[in-house]
Amino acid sequence: MKNIVFFNSAIAWGGGEKWHLEASLYMHQNGYNVLVVAHEKSVLLKKLKQLNIPSVGITVGNLSFLNPFKVNKVKKIIKKHNTETIIINLSNDLKLAGLAAKKANVNRIIYRRGSAIPIKNSFLNRFYFREVVTDILANSNATKQTVLQNNKTLFPKEKITVIYNGIDIDAFLQKVSTKLYYTKTKDELVLTNLGRLEYQKNQVFLIHVAKELQNRNINFKLLIGGEGSLRGDLETLIQKLKVEKKVELLGFIDDPKAFMESGDVFLLPSHWEGFGYVLAEASLCKKPIVAFNVSSNPEVVQHNNTGFLTPPENIEAFVDAIIKLNENPNLQTNMGEQGLHFIQQNFNKKNILNQVKTYLTNS
Repeated sequence: MKNIVFFNSAIAWGGGEKWHLEASLYMHQNGYNVLVVAHEKSVLLKKLKQLNIPSVGITVGNLSFLNPFKVNKVKKIIKKHNTETIIINLSNDLKLAGLAAKKANVNRIIYRRGSAIPIKNSFLNRFYFREVVTDILANSNATKQTVLQNNKTLFPKEKITVIYNGIDIDAFLQKVSTKLYYTKTKDELVLTNLGRLEYQKNQVFLIHVAKELQNRNINFKLLIGGEGSLRGDLETLIQKLKVEKKVELLGFIDDPKAFMESGDVFLLPSHWEGFGYVLAEASLCKKPIVAFNVSSNPEVVQHNNTGFLTPPENIEAFVDAIIKLNENPNLQTNMGEQGLHFIQQNFNKKNILNQVKTYLTNS
């Protein structure tokens, strides 16, 4: 029976932490000897304790790998567990836990890559990817391609495996939404967007989209869910472009399904995505999608079938796609139905977790 360590020192809760929780729980429930190393003050560790998954708390900094006492501490944790496979999620963790695992003679040192951002061709990265990492697990083909984008010889391409993020489709569909985020008026097109208010998610673009839709006399409302450091900038831009009556910043959304069901079309102008959970969730709500043709979006959204993928930062193309949906209610319905079917067929968590189990237990 495999002894597996999951290593993720993020404090905040996000997609990577969700993956580590679900994967470690699945492996634990299937009888494998699992240990999760998480930040001592993290949401992940709290959830692990609640589920009785073997876990230990730790703190990791950017330079922790230079501290021999820290490296030795992690090495002892790894050796005590008789670890055969370790899977690491963050670059800081890779530097520390990867080095410790190498010193502990761990058979498989897996780096899980969850963001479609090219890896820098630095001396340190060349060392780690040639001398420490044995396998890379990517959450999309787009993420896989960025691993070698800056250096084609950084890591053997055949040792980079893609397993998509899974979604608990049954639980999502069965959840009853009782909260109403918005009540639309007659003939109004309600557009939704959900994500952190940060540069990556690019809500600034949506404010300009709202201005263009207003200029074209479209009857619409844009609901933006999420919090982040750019909220003040977005509020200023909304006032500057005079779209206060058309755009609402709703803050943190505690019921994503209810939020998406409050709209007609889901929008995602992110500069990049590792795996767009929100795109899959919007499709499960039978909402057509308009998003940029970047990163893994084409793997989650089928252009002209479940939504429209437009060139990045092209406001005219983005607005044209929205208007096409607005003028064709049947197209909205058909794309929504196709989106639901596509996600059900390709991203069911039960099937994905079984793929993860096979991947982690095959040496």
